[in-house]
Amino acid sequence: MSHFLPLSRVLRLAGISRHALQEMVRAGKLDTFDGMVELNEFLRAFPDTCWEDDGEYRRITEIKEKAFGKRVFERALPDKEVLAARLFELGNEYAAARALLMHYSQVLSWLDEKIDEIEEDKSAETRHALHTLRAFVVRHLAELPPDAEKIQKLIAQERILKIMSAHVTLHPSGLEFSVEGSDTLLEAALRAGVSLNYGCSNGNCGDCKARLVSGEIKKIHAHDYVLSQAEKDNGVFLLCSCAAVNDVVIEASVAGARDIHEQRLAAKVKSVEVFNSQVASLHLLAPRSQRLRYLAGQSVRLSAQGVSGRYAIASCPCEERHIEIQISRNADDAFSELLWGGLKAHDSVEVQGPYGEFVLEDTSTRPVIFVAFGKGFSPIKSLIQHAMSLDQAESLDLHWLADGAGHYQNNLCRAWADALDNFSYVPHTQAADVESTLAGIVGDYPDLHRFDVYAAGTPAQLQIARLLFLSSGLPVQHWHADAD
Repeated sequence: MSHFLPLSRVLRLAGISRHALQEMVRAGKLDTFDGMVELNEFLRAFPDTCWEDDGEYRRITEIKEKAFGKRVFERALPDKEVLAARLFELGNEYAAARALLMHYSQVLSWLDEKIDEIEEDKSAETRHALHTLRAFVVRHLAELPPDAEKIQKLIAQERILKIMSAHVTLHPSGLEFSVEGSDTLLEAALRAGVSLNYGCSNGNCGDCKARLVSGEIKKIHAHDYVLSQAEKDNGVFLLCSCAAVNDVVIEASVAGARDIHEQRLAAKVKSVEVFNSQVASLHLLAPRSQRLRYLAGQSVRLSAQGVSGRYAIASCPCEERHIEIQISRNADDAFSELLWGGLKAHDSVEVQGPYGEFVLEDTSTRPVIFVAFGKGFSPIKSLIQHAMSLDQAESLDLHWLADGAGHYQNNLCRAWADALDNFSYVPHTQAADVESTLAGIVGDYPDLHRFDVYAAGTPAQLQIARLLFLSSGLPVQHWHADAD
């Protein structure tokens, strides 16, 4: 019987990016079946995998050797009941394999006996053929296949991955993510950039209801919301209260910009990061009991000490309680003046929102072009980080057209380009003729019909960009823009 591996485990076992895997599948270098890779096909495609340097083994070993303490164990290891269930499942698989081997042994013994019986009454030629068959069977049973050691190590590592994490597939979106440590399904999805519907995130509202299609889950947190018996019988559960025991398929809706209600919360200033004389970043920390629910690319209104302002969010929802807002210094903006004039760590800031529909089309696997005009980099940064966490897009290209503030996070963008094989970064210096710069960018993409484009800047800049991209073959539904 064939042994199949989910693509998420193929990525981790082979140590490659999803983009590289997609390229292999597209080029015919790796065969897949229903999103899975057969064991022998994996070994054929990745013959040089370094089995001894497995991250999961090393992570577990480090935890044991360094004795980081209870909180590290809680973060790295699954909930004890989930871990027990996964080990029980592994024990069942082991028992089934042992039973199958015993059955094969019995069949071989029976075959040997039958050969002895037949040899007694047959011709010399038949006895010779049977003797040759017996020798063939004995020889091949005694010889290990060439890849036996690799197969053993691969299966051992894949079993470790199954114990430490579970693979989740969402219907109908087709999005995938992994549940690691003691995370609930909701926590794991948000950390992976998947915007599942939820409300309170602590089992009171029922907004995160989902349906289990296949696999096994376990409730690890109590909840006050009462599910009807009909819902339970149909496999309905709360994402915020359950973890995956094994690989699961669940039916759950992914939130769009219009699905998220306006919220109001009191955040604390974590730090103020000044990039240069014109731009600074305000880092906020939401309360543990009320994290801000938003989508990458959206904006919020900030209020403190009697002044307020609306700004794009620069962080990714996958960053949990952390909220980053990039703000330009502007004498006509009272909140900007407060930021530059004395807002400090631990000060309270009211956050209201989110607003806007400049969000990522998160089920698209098309290559993406990001165009940031000056300080329009803020929402673009949020979208890029979201796209990275989803790891869906074929490629990500960032074009940053500078204004007077320059490329104030140039090092970050270069670090992304160095770290990711499917990310490219092209900084463009400030120019009086924006149209010429944009025409040069558009000219680098002769197959624009394959791309999604996300652009942020002033209305005038976006109007020029839209006309150029659409006239060069970009479908209008693939154009997404946000004006300052």
